[in-house]
Amino acid sequence: MTAERVEVKQKVLSANDRLAAEIRADLTSRGVLCLNLISSPGSGKTTLLEKTIDELKSKLRLAVVAGDVQTRNDAERLERHGVPVEAIETGGGCHLNAEQVSKSLSGLGLSELDLLFVENVGNLVCPSSFDLGESMKVVLMSVTEGEDKPLKYPAAFRRAGALVLTKIDLIPHLQFSAERAVENARSINPELEVFATSSFTGEGLAEWLDWLLEAAERKRSG
Repeated sequence: MTAERVEVKQKVLSANDRLAAEIRADLTSRGVLCLNLISSPGSGKTTLLEKTIDELKSKLRLAVVAGDVQTRNDAERLERHGVPVEAIETGGGCHLNAEQVSKSLSGLGLSELDLLFVENVGNLVCPSSFDLGESMKVVLMSVTEGEDKPLKYPAAFRRAGALVLTKIDLIPHLQFSAERAVENARSINPELEVFATSSFTGEGLAEWLDWLLEAAERKRSG
């Protein structure tokens, strides 16, 4: 039974990866930067996206694919900020897959975009294994989650290109070392770009926004 399960999983991932490669090729041909945001539930993905959209929508053409297990709550929050949003409800599934993303992209004018965010389901296990055709995975980690989160979920950090440490305004109220958390993350992936942010105070957001602008420009320039 174990060998059979492994074979089925390999077939699922292989089919997913083929479609993801097609998505990536299409987005790349259009110069669209696509970031797949993954994190535990409650890390602050949607709030960070709200702040990011408000700051960048006058500079970049933005859209979001928002995934959740149930409800369109996050998608509706993001829609209020004036950018196109496609919602995916997984109905219990712990991650998005390339087929779901591909169907959602048909509702977006890709030729009119510079930057596409995919807000994945809150989970640090399953989303790390599924390629969605993104340019890069970005992993979020809030300071309330503990410094050892990268060591417990290494695949998510190993496959990401950037780490956004969120809710840093809470550090004075916690026994948490941002330096140790980043050290743990970089022990898994030394190449990680790291941003320490607070969506509440705005601290660190300028660096994150500048990085997005530069990455989008590089993607457009090929």
